[in-house]
Amino acid sequence: MRSLFNEIGLRLLKSSNLLFVSAPFIVSWYLYYASRISSPFYFWGNLVVFVLFMLLYFYFARTYDAFFISHNTIGEIVTSQSLSAFLADTAMYFVIILLSKRLVNPLPLMAAFAVQFALSAFWSLIANLVYYRIYPAKKTLIINDVRRDMDGIIRKYHMERKFDISKSVSVEECLNDLSVIDDVEVVFLSGVHTHERNIILKYCMYNDKLVYMIPRVGDVIMSGAQQVHLFHLPMLRTGGYRPNPEYVITKRLFDIIASVLGLIVLSPLFLVVAIVIKASDKGPVFYRQERLTKDGKRFMIHKFRSMRADAEKDGIPRLSSGVYDDRITPVGRFIRRCRIDELPQLFDILTGNLSVVGPRPERPEIAEEYMKEMPEFQLRLQAKAGLTGYAQIYGKYNTTPYDKLQLDLMYIAHPSLAEDIRICFATIRILFKPSSTEGVAPGQTTALEKDEEDMPQPGV
Repeated sequence: MRSLFNEIGLRLLKSSNLLFVSAPFIVSWYLYYASRISSPFYFWGNLVVFVLFMLLYFYFARTYDAFFISHNTIGEIVTSQSLSAFLADTAMYFVIILLSKRLVNPLPLMAAFAVQFALSAFWSLIANLVYYRIYPAKKTLIINDVRRDMDGIIRKYHMERKFDISKSVSVEECLNDLSVIDDVEVVFLSGVHTHERNIILKYCMYNDKLVYMIPRVGDVIMSGAQQVHLFHLPMLRTGGYRPNPEYVITKRLFDIIASVLGLIVLSPLFLVVAIVIKASDKGPVFYRQERLTKDGKRFMIHKFRSMRADAEKDGIPRLSSGVYDDRITPVGRFIRRCRIDELPQLFDILTGNLSVVGPRPERPEIAEEYMKEMPEFQLRLQAKAGLTGYAQIYGKYNTTPYDKLQLDLMYIAHPSLAEDIRICFATIRILFKPSSTEGVAPGQTTALEKDEEDMPQPGV
């Protein structure tokens, strides 16, 4: 009963944020915009405007995990909520223009956003304090197998307030004495193989333990399985990437419209960046590189050049080491940080070599290296490569290839236009996360050069 009341209280707390952020918009509407539209509304018309703003804010907030108090820092929550409010305000500004049939003064909405930011910061601080008072850190057990880095990951992301690690054991130790699970509330399974994992999972379910599990490739594939009933038996049907024709056609139309609009709107930025790159070292403006897309097809990807023209004069393909990489030019550091170097790929989307959303295209030489240790890496090639995707919004540049593979397979397992649109909006947030562009270690030629215990083993 106590847990039920806690959950209700948490939901009420999250609902209050919707009212906090909506209030400044409502005030700006009533005091300024409501009387300036071409046909002023009465009660129901105003109510529709308020509900529309709330729905927009709620959608963006869900996309950016703005209510995810338990796993985000106060700064991350404020950033997510502020970005959600900004996008909702911007969308409503265009709605107001349509209702007014003319351009309107944006200053009242800008003032409303400033108040929204302050209220979000206040709410996030209070919500963080309330959450950890209601939900203190849970006693946690980590069970390791081929991955042995979960302890470090929890500390790296400052999750000690949520998970109090009481013990870390190998899978062999746990199977020898399952009672080691009895005294904890949460269990992490880190790289545990299927047979052993099933034994531990059943024991945890019998004893009402919360389980977090890092999946393996086979698990991700099974997540897209379709439930069928055959021979009077429950079955799961799996297969390759087979999106329905409606999705394929709609996705291509979306790609064409998005790339054309993007090229038109961003054309002044293209011109400025091209001039700056050319003036900085007299080298070429664009950089072309061979990449892989659906079914292993090769194509030339286009980017604004961010490295020296002779960055790979020795012919050895290398991943960027981020801030350590002396091949990156001063201009290149800026355009990489802002992701401006990726914009010429809009041409690749328009020509059909890329999609807006999909697994990022890998270089053939590096993909070959990955597949020597991970044959499953080729499963990414089931879908057309994309400008952005799961691995970009949930991972980082230096996320291990195995983890990137799993993120991409999660996208491939559940193709839908609604998910593509959500990923597009979610991509905006990574512009505010410098960690997403962290490079690999200095001197490392591929992301496979890691300590063996940090690298998940191949196989499903």
